[in-house]
Amino acid sequence: MRPPLHIPDLHAARAVILHRPHALVQAITRQLVAIGLKVAASWPELGPEALGADFVFFDVDMGYDAQFPWDAGNAPMPLIALIGSEAPGRIEWAIAQGSDAQMLKPVGDSGVYSALLIARQSFEARQSLRAEISDLRARLAERQTVVRAVTLLAAHGDCEADAYAHLRQLAMSRRETIEQAAQRIVARFSTEEGGGNVRRDHS
Repeated sequence: MRPPLHIPDLHAARAVILHRPHALVQAITRQLVAIGLKVAASWPELGPEALGADFVFFDVDMGYDAQFPWDAGNAPMPLIALIGSEAPGRIEWAIAQGSDAQMLKPVGDSGVYSALLIARQSFEARQSLRAEISDLRARLAERQTVVRAVTLLAAHGDCEADAYAHLRQLAMSRRETIEQAAQRIVARFSTEEGGGNVRRDHS
């Protein structure tokens, strides 16, 4: 059973609307203020102050990469795309920015609240997935380092089983993890082999 959706408290959150002066900006602002958000509008680019915003609404029709003070797809907050033209190139650009929700123009008197919730949920899921991928990559790199250390120890005097036991002993003697000991062994062999002096004492 899926856990219930967490509804964030949006009171006093900050939103920036990246759109040229237009009635649409006023319509979105009215809804955001009614919800309790603090709102600022910006055009043609986002300033450094936007980095402190909790949400950014951006115009897809006239948008371009240089408007944002971060790389495409790496926004530090949820992005909500404001779409008028459904031209494939414009939609592709909006997706490349990493938009988390969308609103179709013209914007009326509703729709902002649901866009905020969808954007927040999508953004948090994406951030969680990125963190999980980063953790998995780090763990894979650590395992590869352990295999490399065991291989090096085995190549310089120990059989593979004894080499792993030796690595564990080194880790225990220094009260460090096997991964830390492996990093030290790999670094030592790299230094010694680079200098043409491989020692058999791997303490």
